[in-house]
Amino acid sequence: MTFAVAALTGSCAPMAMEAAGVARPGTLIPITEVAALDSSLPPMLTGSEAIEANAHLPLSGAAGPAAASLAFSNMDALAGMRALDCLAQAIYYEARSEPEAGQRAVAQVVLNRVRHPAWPNSVCGVVYQGPARPGGGCQFTFTCDGSLRFRAYGEDWLRARRLAAEALAGRVHAPVGLSTFYHANYVLPAWAPRLLKTAVIGNHLFYRLPGGAGMPAAFTARYAGAEPIARPNPITVHYGRRPQLANQPAWLAAATTARPQPRGFDSAARPTEPVQDLQVRPEYRQSGQWRDDAPSALTGR
Repeated sequence: MTFAVAALTGSCAPMAMEAAGVARPGTLIPITEVAALDSSLPPMLTGSEAIEANAHLPLSGAAGPAAASLAFSNMDALAGMRALDCLAQAIYYEARSEPEAGQRAVAQVVLNRVRHPAWPNSVCGVVYQGPARPGGGCQFTFTCDGSLRFRAYGEDWLRARRLAAEALAGRVHAPVGLSTFYHANYVLPAWAPRLLKTAVIGNHLFYRLPGGAGMPAAFTARYAGAEPIARPNPITVHYGRRPQLANQPAWLAAATTARPQPRGFDSAARPTEPVQDLQVRPEYRQSGQWRDDAPSALTGR
C-alpha cells in the first residue's frame, strides 16, 4: 500500500494519548490525533531493512472482534457503480499479486474506514481521500503514484470486481478484525509502531487503532448513501524528511540511526536536470511538465 493514513472527518469524546509517539497496548489515540499519522512522509525504513524491522514488531495478539457485516443497501444505482469501481480498484492496484485472502483483507480495511468517524463515510471517499491536497498525502498509493495510467484488465480485474461485490453485499473478512491500516512488508511507515499489529497476510501487515478508538463501539459512522467522483492525484509527491519517533523500541532506534537513509526517498538526492531522451525532438521535451506560472495548489511546489 501503501502508506495508509487517516484525516479528520468526524469527532468524538477526547481520549488520552501517549505523548511519546509510540503507543503501548491499551493506549487511546483520539480521532483528532489520527491525522498526525501522516502518510505523506517517507517510510522510516525500506527494503530488506524494513522487512527485518517489521519481523520484530510484535503482533498484538488477536485481531479483535470481526467487523460487523455492512451491506450497502441504501445506495442508488450510480453510487453502487462508483463504490464497486473504487473498491475493486483498491483491491486490484494494491493487492492483485496477493492471495485472495490478502485481497479480501484490503477490501475489509476500506469498509472498516467507511464505518469509522475518522474517515469519509463513502467507499470512494475513503479510497481517494487526499489526492487533491497539495503535496499528496494520499491514503492509498495507487491514487497518487501514476498506477492508474495502466488500465485494469483480465482475470485479476474480474476477480477484484467479484471480491468487491461480495464485500459490498455484506461479506466480512474476519482475520483482519477492525484493522484500518496496512502496508507492504518492504516498508516501515512511521505510524506502524504506534498502532496494534493485528495480522500478516501475504506481503501485507495490518493494524488497528489502540484502545477504544479501535474497538467496535468506535465504528459508529453511517454510510453516506452517495459516492463522490474518484479523482486521482495529478501532483508529483515530493517526500520530506524522514520522521524520528521519540522513545522508540531499542531495535527500532538502532535500525533507524545506524543505517543510511534510502536515497530513493531523499528529496535532496533527486537529479536537478531532466534525463534527456534522444528519441524525443527538442521542442517536445518539456511536454507534460508544469508551466512556471502554474498555481502551487496544483503543482505542490
